[in-house]
Amino acid sequence: MKNVLVLGGTGFIGRHVCEKLHRQGWRITVPTRRAIHAARVQHLPRVTVLEADVHDPGQLLGLLDGHDAVVNLVAILHGSEDDFERVHVELPLSLAEACAADGVRRVVHVSALGVNLDAPSRYQRSKARGEEVLRGAGLDLTILRPSVVFGEGDRFLNLFAKLQSALPVVPLAHAQAKFQPVWVSDVADAVVACLRDSNLPMSSVGQTFECAGPDVLTLADLVRIAGRHGSRQRPILPLPASLARLQARLMEWLPGEPVLSRDNLDAMTVDNVATGQWPGLSALDITPAHLDSVAPTYLGQRGGRSQLLDYRNRVVR
Repeated sequence: MKNVLVLGGTGFIGRHVCEKLHRQGWRITVPTRRAIHAARVQHLPRVTVLEADVHDPGQLLGLLDGHDAVVNLVAILHGSEDDFERVHVELPLSLAEACAADGVRRVVHVSALGVNLDAPSRYQRSKARGEEVLRGAGLDLTILRPSVVFGEGDRFLNLFAKLQSALPVVPLAHAQAKFQPVWVSDVADAVVACLRDSNLPMSSVGQTFECAGPDVLTLADLVRIAGRHGSRQRPILPLPASLARLQARLMEWLPGEPVLSRDNLDAMTVDNVATGQWPGLSALDITPAHLDSVAPTYLGQRGGRSQLLDYRNRVVR
């Protein structure tokens, strides 16, 4: 039985990764600053939750002891330049140094589609720098680049569904921005496949994979789908660039994590779709799910099909 350290294991993607690794017989360690944040995974018998700060290099080195591999899922969507640098660059650097000191070589790093050192957004540029840090560390590294990730508990389609239940019209910035949304379960399967590796037609070590679904959709398309499968569908009001930036600036001033930031707007000027430069999910023997086949199971009224999905996800195999 192998041991894996999952950084970001309490998050949206992390919960699914932990469940699938558990089913494959892995022993999983999930560090978190507060154990209460791990409520969705700590019931799994092969998951150990530890209170720790992964941004502390000393604590991170201690966490690696006794593990065969690391999965890094830690990321933020909003923040200052320093915030993005700390999470997307400094943490991978600390991880690379800790792996070298402890002798752990196998790392699966979840990045994002559209990352580039010359990209328009801080998020994309910092993600690209984090990839470079890990690539230069001499690790047995696999990088996964998902498009926007959907699934039960997401903060994407659920947000659009809630907005349409509360607003008479949806004011939408970059309505024609393109995405290739991927199901969270498919991304989690990709992580597991890379850790197994020997079952794949080619080794995933040293590879970058684009994790994208089968459908290219505009942001307006996604809002309509969320409304159709949610409680109600509202008209969309596309916003001109000037109003979109004003809307984002106002949202940044609101307390809590913003729904939309100016950096998000910058990111949407680049289509978030697979480039074909790297292999996709099919190279990992994964057939990605269509959004329209999954969205009805968790959006809107809680019907029998949705309850069945909840029950299935709670079963520990």
